[in-house]
Amino acid sequence: MTVTLLLVLAGLVLLVFGGDLLVRGAVKAATRLGVSPLVIGLTLVGFGTSTPELVTSVQASLAGAPGIAIGNIVGSNIANILLILGISALIAPIAIDSRALTRDGVVALVVAVLFAALAFVWPLDRLVGAVFVAGLAAYIFVAFRQERSAVPVPDHGALYDKAVATQAADDALVPDPAEKGGGLLWPILLALAGLVLVVGGGKLLVDGATELARGLGISETVIGLTVVAVGTSLPELVTSVVAALRRQADVAFGNIVGSNIYNILGIGGVTGLIAPVDIPGEIARFDAPVMVGVTLLMLLVAWTGRKIVRWEGAVLIGGYGAYLWFLWPA
Repeated sequence: MTVTLLLVLAGLVLLVFGGDLLVRGAVKAATRLGVSPLVIGLTLVGFGTSTPELVTSVQASLAGAPGIAIGNIVGSNIANILLILGISALIAPIAIDSRALTRDGVVALVVAVLFAALAFVWPLDRLVGAVFVAGLAAYIFVAFRQERSAVPVPDHGALYDKAVATQAADDALVPDPAEKGGGLLWPILLALAGLVLVVGGGKLLVDGATELARGLGISETVIGLTVVAVGTSLPELVTSVVAALRRQADVAFGNIVGSNIYNILGIGGVTGLIAPVDIPGEIARFDAPVMVGVTLLMLLVAWTGRKIVRWEGAVLIGGYGAYLWFLWPA
């Protein structure tokens, strides 16, 4: 059991560290190629922070562990709202930007409902994967158009907030001196190193999680919904907490909403395209509806005064504790 836990821990460390290197290298390379900072933020930064979830779900699906693959997606979204948003609100009350709530919050709810509805009647196959990826591309395109048109009066949405939170956390935790010049070799090597670490970490995590489930005598689905989901959500936890500590708690909400949209449309879509997988019945019957419910709860809480205050954050965390208590076998 000790070796299994070390495998899981090593996998998580490699996923988080490798994901950070991948994002840093990709952003540096894109910057030196003259790509717009807005495009970088909405695409490379946004999708890059979801790399741990992506690699884990794809590898779990390829390994024949649908409970981990789908549990990781659904469990991450639940943890993002109840645990991470709750912790952020405890640190500092979260002000809600209008666009992050009215446009992106509604999108997050719609895709959660869509996923939950499909879970009852359709596997996560290549058709669904293609539709999800196309939906994400359309969403990013609309977000890009609206972000550009918001100048000179900004009304930023969730994807912009996610990029700001990620870059602020990177700067705070691993200061990176500005490099105006330089070639592409170093950024590309950095991104490739990050990719290798992420892939290796995902393999260790999936293998370790599978063995952990067997050793504890519980289902892989429970491990996927809890241990794996929380572990792969660590980048969102770090970015949201750093944003709250830096009194930029307003971007924490957009970071969570953007991450949840990426998880379903991006992670779910790419997983379906690469490694089609059946959605476990227990997730379709319980956890996917819970995901819809907590997404709706998040929006209702956000509408009350356009702010999530500390006591509401405590309620969210308590809700996650209740979810774990119900989910985890005695």
